[in-house]
Amino acid sequence: MNTLLDLLGGAPESTAIIVPEKDLRVSYATLNAQVVEVAEALAAAGVKRGDRIGTALPNGLPNVVTFLAASMVGTAAPLNPAYKEDDFRFYLEDTNAKFLLLPPDGAEDARRAAGDKVPIIAVELDEAGNVRLSTRGRKAFTPPSVEDVALILHTSGSTGRPKRVPLTHAQLSISARNVAQTYQLTPRDVSLCVMPLFHVHGLVASTLATLATGGTVVVPAKFNPLSFWRVAGDYGATWYSAVPTLHQLLAARAQPGAKPAGAGKLRFIRSCSASLSPQLMGDLEAAFGAPVLEAYGMTEAAHQMASNPLPPAPHKPASVGPNTGTTTIGIMDGAGNLLEAGERGEVVIRGANVISGYENNPEANASSFINGWFRTGDQGYLDEDGYLLLTGRLKEMINRGGEKIAPREIDEVLLGHPAVAEAVAFGTPHPTWGEEVAAAVVLKSDATEADLISYCRERMADFKRPKQIHITTAIPRTATGKIQRRVVAEAFSGARA
Repeated sequence: MNTLLDLLGGAPESTAIIVPEKDLRVSYATLNAQVVEVAEALAAAGVKRGDRIGTALPNGLPNVVTFLAASMVGTAAPLNPAYKEDDFRFYLEDTNAKFLLLPPDGAEDARRAAGDKVPIIAVELDEAGNVRLSTRGRKAFTPPSVEDVALILHTSGSTGRPKRVPLTHAQLSISARNVAQTYQLTPRDVSLCVMPLFHVHGLVASTLATLATGGTVVVPAKFNPLSFWRVAGDYGATWYSAVPTLHQLLAARAQPGAKPAGAGKLRFIRSCSASLSPQLMGDLEAAFGAPVLEAYGMTEAAHQMASNPLPPAPHKPASVGPNTGTTTIGIMDGAGNLLEAGERGEVVIRGANVISGYENNPEANASSFINGWFRTGDQGYLDEDGYLLLTGRLKEMINRGGEKIAPREIDEVLLGHPAVAEAVAFGTPHPTWGEEVAAAVVLKSDATEADLISYCRERMADFKRPKQIHITTAIPRTATGKIQRRVVAEAFSGARA
């Protein structure tokens, strides 16, 4: 077990981070020095152990450096830069953020949310490739222990209120090494990080696992299917990890019979955070000439729990593979009994990388843990080889391209409209995103679908905003009068929520 700074496993002169937009290469020695410098700047600003440091930064070197620095002197609390003002306000208040780190310009929603309650520190990358804070001074800090909380993230449940997930240095370092072991990462590997660094997928799998083994992480500011293979080729990417949405965008641009030049060094392609169809898996392998390995992860496990292995071991379509590293996977019935291979039930997990509880949420903890196991809320079964197949979600969350969205959040925004009497949000199938957000509403005064969509656009991040709103006279209910999102979704779109 390591703290995150101790996790960095590269030789001092080896390249740790590449920023393709600037063709900037940062060595492990430089990365370590920059992290310590920023951590000391935060300490001088008054950050101490346990303080939460909010960040809303695009992918890039400043994101990586500030995350590691915040985890060393306090606790990193990264946020999605696409959030709207209300989102930022909730998360800043919920984490009791001591500071909010933002780019020097823009980020207006975050600035308004911070107001005069949360001091803002500007983060920039200077011409020499150094990450700088707008604060003055440096102060030595006491290094954290492996049991200190390095990262705080939120995960939404079907009941709506996001839950705080505290991840320690130990849990993150263990998970990073689990990922590295699964894919046999070495200092020769180059990861192309296209997942956002405010998620454990991009942070742990693409970035920390690579840095733990002395490899190189290429971090473009955002995913761009037009330049993806050029960047992969320029820097010799040996693997990348993404949600199926991004894989699909790349597959759609593939030329039949012509492997992209940038795919020449790929050892494997990883898919996680949403279900990968066997068709897309086959299309990717045919187009890019590398095995596609689907994995299974969640925030509460510091990311990876299972993955299909590298060849020559089989990687099975429609499966997320066997358990990996320190994680144990079981299938449990409603009474808490573990089931045999082939029997369907709820997927439960345990291991050194799994949280022991949500922060300040005894109700969620009481319902999420049973007999020493964490309940994932997913349904599935283990086959005779120990490979996990997921068959559905017991929870009602909408999974839009890997973004988990609590439907009740959308409900509450719609119910804030003066014309809306009832609102139920749900997911509908979408060819690119996997699921898209939709809703059904009952009105109490005149309003159009366009009015309601415009209302949501002003109050919600785009990925959460319903793209279709059905205006109806009644919301379908069960015989006992309860609303079930699955039933509502089937009634309006034939979809499963």
